[in-house]
Amino acid sequence: MSTTTESTPEFEGTAEGGPSRPARLIQNEATTEIPVHLLFRDDPDPEPVHLRPAVVGRRQGTGEQPRVRRPAAPVRRRPVPRVDPELGERPGRVLPGAVGVLAGVCGAAGCAATSWWAGLLPPVAAGALGLPVAAGAGLGPVQWAAYAGAGALGLFGFGGLARGRTGRAWVLGLFGRYRGTVRRTGLMWVNPLLLRRRVDVRLRHWRSEAMPAADGNGVALRVVVLVVWRVRDTARAVLGVDDHETYLRECVEAALARVPVDMPGGGRAPVEAAADALTRLVAAETAPVGLEVFSVQPVRVEYAPEVAAAMQRRRIAALDAQHRASVLTSVVDSVEDTVTRLTMRGLVELDDYERKALVKDLTVAFCAGRGEGGP
Repeated sequence: MSTTTESTPEFEGTAEGGPSRPARLIQNEATTEIPVHLLFRDDPDPEPVHLRPAVVGRRQGTGEQPRVRRPAAPVRRRPVPRVDPELGERPGRVLPGAVGVLAGVCGAAGCAATSWWAGLLPPVAAGALGLPVAAGAGLGPVQWAAYAGAGALGLFGFGGLARGRTGRAWVLGLFGRYRGTVRRTGLMWVNPLLLRRRVDVRLRHWRSEAMPAADGNGVALRVVVLVVWRVRDTARAVLGVDDHETYLRECVEAALARVPVDMPGGGRAPVEAAADALTRLVAAETAPVGLEVFSVQPVRVEYAPEVAAAMQRRRIAALDAQHRASVLTSVVDSVEDTVTRLTMRGLVELDDYERKALVKDLTVAFCAGRGEGGP
């Protein structure tokens, strides 16, 4: 059975009676007439998407058509790690040193009394202490228990004695947990089971070695800085970082890599401005670890060895050019003043040619005099 498909052109008239256009139809023996445009009917228009204004880039003079660039996705910065906010300095619990001395003396006296009770104390020692000679009960469980208690009391009493100094602090810890900071001075008693770490809390000065830096033009420099700082929060300084002195040194080095430091007298940015910027930057970076930075002052600035010779020649050339410009300005002013005075007082009457000749002669004379006499 064969199926034939015919495409028969028919004409459709318009409502206004104008010219008609042929309508394309598909028909066969088993189907009715189907307009072709219904088979390929477009989907309904999608909802319009509002786009942000695109950035158009075009190079001038090349005839290149503008290229549409999509807006770049925002860059997400990783959060800066910070020290545990719950970690902060708090006073540790200590007792006066007299309590430890008293406990130690009581422990020693208990050991002596137990020895006398067990009959182990020599008669000479007993007589010196004013004690009668005991018959001696021997070392039994009770005596051993008394020895243990008195010995433990003596060890805890004398073992917990510590001496606090001005400008020093103790950071206390028990089994890895922070138990407080002791800033007291004098004799005191601290639990012997606590781990004690001594921290210097005085105002300190640190003079660094020559660190790499750069000026405003990117020329390599070597800078020695003087840092005035101190430990403000002992808990964060000791437990927040591995070594707070190393951390301070690395923060100073990182700040020098970001802040340009010019040579003294370079005429671009004074050293004081660089010192203020370094101080603010280092103080902000070291504050979370309990360090307080008062000043970061460059004390010596010099060119790096690989560029020192070239920059020295450049500096000498700049100074020479500046000197020549100042000499030329002085000579021109002197010549102008001389010619003006001669003309205004009527000493000479000069035309243009004679004026130019006089200016030339005076310029040569003044330049020769400045060259012989120096600036």
